[in-house]
Amino acid sequence: MTRMGRIGSNTGPGAAEYFQRDRTLHPPAYTPNYKTSVARSPRYALLSLQNSLSEVTGPTFGHSDLGPLDNDLILNYAHDGEPIGERIIVHGRVLDETGRGVPNTLVEFWQANAGGRYRHKKDTYLAPIDPNFGGCGRTLTDEDGYYYFRTVKPGAYPWRNWVNNWRPAHIHFSVFGAGFVQRLITQMYFEGDPLLPHCPIVKSIPDQDAIDQLIAPLDLNAAVPLDCLAYKFDIVLRGSRSTLFENRLEGN
Repeated sequence: MTRMGRIGSNTGPGAAEYFQRDRTLHPPAYTPNYKTSVARSPRYALLSLQNSLSEVTGPTFGHSDLGPLDNDLILNYAHDGEPIGERIIVHGRVLDETGRGVPNTLVEFWQANAGGRYRHKKDTYLAPIDPNFGGCGRTLTDEDGYYYFRTVKPGAYPWRNWVNNWRPAHIHFSVFGAGFVQRLITQMYFEGDPLLPHCPIVKSIPDQDAIDQLIAPLDLNAAVPLDCLAYKFDIVLRGSRSTLFENRLEGN
C-alpha cells in the first residue's frame, strides 16, 4: 500500500498518525450494472507489493517542469481561436487527513470537450472535435495545497453500458506522490447535474456522502464577472472520509 496520505506532510511534533479508512465508502470491485467491472474486477486476493527506493524517493516535481499554460485548457491547445463552451475555473485544495494542505503536489486533469467528445482516436462519438481544445493539463499545488485551472465545462456523452446510458459531465484528476507509483485517480462531477442519479458508475458507490465529495459546488465568489463561473473541488488524500479514488479501491 502506498503512503500517499503523507505526501508533503509534517513529520515533527504534532504530526498525525494515519486515520482508519472507512471502507464502507467504496463500491465493490464487481458491480454487474457497471458492465466493464465484470471483466476488470479481481478474481483473487490482492497482493501488497513493497516499493523500491527509487519509487519512493523520486521523481520530484518543480515549477520549472511546467509550462506557463499547462493549467489553462482554454489557451494551451488553441490554434486560431478559443474553444467553444462555457468557460469555467476549477479550484480547490489537496488535503491530508487532518485538513492540512499538501504542497508541491502534481495534479493532472483531462476531460471531454463541450460537446462531450475526447480528443482520442478511440472516441467515435458523433459530437465534433474542437480544433482549439486539447482537453488536458496539469499544475502544482502551492504551499497551502491550493490549485486552480481554467477550462470549458465538459459535455455529457453516451457510453456502451446498457442501451441508453450517459456519463454526467466530469473531469478526471490524477494526483502524484513522491513517485509515479504513488498515483491516485478520481473524477469530479458538477453540482445539479440531472444525469448523476442515473449513472451506473456513480450508483456503484454505496455511500451518498462519498458521492457528494465527488461533486463540485458552484462557487460564485471565485467566478470572474462577465467571463467565467467557478467550481470548488477539494481532494482529501487519506482518512476516514477521503475522496474516492477509482484506482485504489482497496484503500490509499
